[in-house]
Amino acid sequence: MKTAPESVPDRSRMMLQQRKRAAAIGQMLTVVLIWSSSFVGVKVALEYTGPLTVAALRYFLAFLFLLPWLLVRLRGFPRLPRAQWLRFSLMGIAQYTIGNGVLYIAMKTLSATTGSLVLCLLPIPVCLWGIAYLKERASLPRLGGLVATIGGAFLFFSRGLAPGEPWALFLLGTSVLCASAFPVLGREVARDNKIDTVTITALPLAIGGGLLLVFGGIFEGVPRMPLAGWGIVLGLAAINTLVPYLLYSNALRTLHAVEANVFVSLTPLGTSFVAAVTMGERLAGIQFAALFLMIGGASLVQWRKARKRDDQTERR
Repeated sequence: MKTAPESVPDRSRMMLQQRKRAAAIGQMLTVVLIWSSSFVGVKVALEYTGPLTVAALRYFLAFLFLLPWLLVRLRGFPRLPRAQWLRFSLMGIAQYTIGNGVLYIAMKTLSATTGSLVLCLLPIPVCLWGIAYLKERASLPRLGGLVATIGGAFLFFSRGLAPGEPWALFLLGTSVLCASAFPVLGREVARDNKIDTVTITALPLAIGGGLLLVFGGIFEGVPRMPLAGWGIVLGLAAINTLVPYLLYSNALRTLHAVEANVFVSLTPLGTSFVAAVTMGERLAGIQFAALFLMIGGASLVQWRKARKRDDQTERR
């Protein structure tokens, strides 16, 4: 029995979905390129003020940059349902207040490359969150890619840890666990296509960054930085936060939570080159091999076989 030929509308929808997916992948690659310099910028900013203050200024300033567009889109915050406010609050607290607050404290001890490398562990909790909470399916190739990515991360640390690094890595592990909730919750909001990208990006920044401002003021006082320090913080807010998070939130409309965060695991490779040029950080051969193992794992996770069920879901 012959299968009926695919109709022109079906082919058009499939091509549209392929273009959307290609655009989302391009957006995530841009995010990786920008975030590769973030850890170096944070290390420099930490020379001028405390970690909570750096994180607070970075994320709350990014929110202020978005505020005019946010007001135009919302035309009054109370219009959002209470459930959405709760979700945005969880996203902001998990990603910014706790996740990045703890991360910046750890960065006082760790190098820029080492700090970014631990982000390769992010796909593990994201995968578990995605399966349990979003009912997403993790195929064998994706799971194999996750194993390769995590194996590369452990290989990177196989040469041992310096004094003080175990505690800093514990803090980074805590950061990863908290940050893993952000893409899952963001994916849940984004895939409904009911709330625009600016709102999805700005409100968690406002809530998480605002709480960091409070904690930074309590524990570190009013920041006193030279113009160079303020310039770095402004750059982190506008270029390294605002642009990539807008792209990241938009990409989540198409990509699965696990897929999006596997791209994040590519960040350490870019960070290693930026840190080598700007800060003189050097990696051993085995550490470069570990990075490429993680890239291979990320590529494997990105592979997926087209399924009719996926196409039907994406057309809704």
